[in-house]
Amino acid sequence: MKNLKILISAYACRPGEGSEPGVGWNLVKELVKYHRVWVITREDNRQAIEEEITTNPLPGLEFIYCELPHWVQKLNRNQRIVHLHYYFWQLKAYFVARKLHQNLSFDLVHHVTYVRYSSPSFLSLLPIPFVWGPVGGGESTPTAFWKDFGFRGKVYEILRSLARSLGELDPFVRITARRSVLARGTTEDTAKRLRKLGATNVEVFPQLGLSEEEITQLAKYASYERNSIKFISIGRLLHWKGFHLGLHAFARADFPENAEYWIVGDGPEKKRLQLLAGKLGISRQVKFWNKLSRQDTLNKLGECIALIHPSLHESGGLVCLEAMAAHCPVICLNLGGPAIGVTEATGLKIAADTPEQAVSDLAKAMKKLVEDPQLRIQMGQAGQKRVEEEFAWKVKGDRLARLYDKIVSYGRSQEPEVD
Repeated sequence: MKNLKILISAYACRPGEGSEPGVGWNLVKELVKYHRVWVITREDNRQAIEEEITTNPLPGLEFIYCELPHWVQKLNRNQRIVHLHYYFWQLKAYFVARKLHQNLSFDLVHHVTYVRYSSPSFLSLLPIPFVWGPVGGGESTPTAFWKDFGFRGKVYEILRSLARSLGELDPFVRITARRSVLARGTTEDTAKRLRKLGATNVEVFPQLGLSEEEITQLAKYASYERNSIKFISIGRLLHWKGFHLGLHAFARADFPENAEYWIVGDGPEKKRLQLLAGKLGISRQVKFWNKLSRQDTLNKLGECIALIHPSLHESGGLVCLEAMAAHCPVICLNLGGPAIGVTEATGLKIAADTPEQAVSDLAKAMKKLVEDPQLRIQMGQAGQKRVEEEFAWKVKGDRLARLYDKIVSYGRSQEPEVD
């Protein structure tokens, strides 16, 4: 493998965090084992990054901190204009990158974060092979499920759809797609949109991963006793997370009174969910734990026989990977990122045709796992194996480094073979 000079665009990149910052950090941390890596990121990430690399140096990894004027930063306080800030940051990052390329002659540029297909990456304009993504956001809630949303939820879905449509009309988004030697979508929904935008070489590839340390930590929960009937859902209490479907399913399954459904997280839907639990007659069995520390959350997960994750549109679904690594089967809808991470061997995927059908099938899936302890054990073992083989950052970094080598070897005039 050649030691290439790689330029990474990572608006979000911070050690010790999950979500987008974790994607940016963990990926570049692995890539520098194979190539020289320069990362353009926000000034806001500097302190956390430099504290980490002072303690744990990463030779061959260099960070270029790029930021918009101070007055724009003030406007973006508490991420009030985060998408606008992100757009113009991408533009400034291009001019910084162009000057760097004139001096360093990079072999390839890769846009890593944000994982958002409807915003452009101006670094695609550099005269070198450009890899886009994985990017997501092309997923939508099936229309049959809108009827269960409150007013705020429906407004959110309308505005989200409008923002996405406006993004697709942006000529720079189309240029980004057309100039990508490889465009990766987190789901098939996003991949379809990338093709419509003009990307010619598209594949579905999840953006999420877990570090070796996280996988080792989560594996410890395999030894937890899971004899009592306890289900768990983890995440922000938002309408599209579908926790209301989980409550309906738990009530329909008609479990004994000692069965419990735990919900860990906080958010605007909490009151509605509490009222729904009362209406369904399961208030005594449903426990709302609010937002807990990561360690306390994992301890709760370790006590439960399955993670219930009925998300209606989601590019990722990191909690599903964490559950699988902890030997905990996952019950999810056959939608978005969770449907890619979870397989028939590691959990139960439920069709999302109508709310009534989904609730009925979720209830059947819950009962199936309650009645078959051996199946739970098999799924737990398969889940941990899948995470280790497909979602470890070490594995993903190695494969991506080899892909870079293949792309550069083929040159921009040809499409690379994708493993």
